Amino acid sequence: MCPSSSDIGSTGLLLIVVLLLVRAQENPRSRALLGVPFVILAAFYLRYGVVGNLLAVAVAAVLAYGPRVWLAQWRRLAAAAAVLLAGLVPHFLYATQVTGSPLGIIFYATEQAERAYIGDGLVYYLAIFPYRLAGDLGAVVMAAGLVGTWFAIRRIRRARREGRDASLPYDRRRVFLGTASLLIFVVLGVVTDGEPRFVYLPVILLTTLGVQYIAELTTRWAPQVLLAIAALAGITIFGTVQVVAHGAMPGPTSLSHSTVPVARQLSSTGPCLLVTGYEPEVGWYSGCDAVTFDQYRQTVPPPHTKVSFILFERGRYQPDAAGLRRLIGSHPHTRRTLRGDGPLGASTVITLTP
Repeated sequence: MCPSSSDIGSTGLLLIVVLLLVRAQENPRSRALLGVPFVILAAFYLRYGVVGNLLAVAVAAVLAYGPRVWLAQWRRLAAAAAVLLAGLVPHFLYATQVTGSPLGIIFYATEQAERAYIGDGLVYYLAIFPYRLAGDLGAVVMAAGLVGTWFAIRRIRRARREGRDASLPYDRRRVFLGTASLLIFVVLGVVTDGEPRFVYLPVILLTTLGVQYIAELTTRWAPQVLLAIAALAGITIFGTVQVVAHGAMPGPTSLSHSTVPVARQLSSTGPCLLVTGYEPEVGWYSGCDAVTFDQYRQTVPPPHTKVSFILFERGRYQPDAAGLRRLIGSHPHTRRTLRGDGPLGASTVITLTP
């Protein structure tokens, strides 16, 4: 699925959260911790899906720096927590009103994941990591970031065993960023179905760590090596754009030849709900609300809403005949077939009648 503006925007805000947490530890006099809740709230209200990222980042921060270090700033930590809770009150009130639970919307969003089993997303991330997330060059750089994180962990452990000062700021920063990246894959892999757009943050963090580690390895040749990497990245980006434009995009784009004509024919002046495997496109072009078949099973349409099921001849995420009968139940309905020239073939529209 193509990234949305909320995916990109929320990733930018998460990067700011990570930056503020690092600054709060590396500069004890800094008040960066007080700015964290405001950025978290902005990211959360932009996209609820950041909760998994934030959970992983919080756990990584405790593991990397230690709970005592954070508790040493307990006043700022308490103030930040109070601001965060106050900012979440409107969401909790709305979620309670709609679902009956302050966390109802978040749990509902998790339940909508198109996964075959719990952990399906994690298997997916393991299968595509890191090549399909960042390409050939990016995969090498991300792998270097993981290696650098591992050696940082070893140095911290060695310092502890030898009784030396283990508060190595650069190593702890590296452990924090690397651990957060891995935990994000684990958390999101367990609670979601897994999509590359969900893990922009760890890709960016591991790439950054990789560039830093490569620069350290090459010492005095670092400027030349990094320049070569940048040049290769430019070539890779150009090649990727060509592949996406002429190879990857035509397939998904061509689906509009099937979905858009159907959606426009089903537009209505009154309340309407369309149930389909292509809810973003169909909902947008029809002007109706749109949900997947799985979402409809947990939905009670408002009164006087025109409900239509759309099944394409070669569609995705559609119920079989028995599943469709269960969805329709005893409701009277009409059925019509709309011929189409798109890749999904003809469509069958089943509309419930009052």
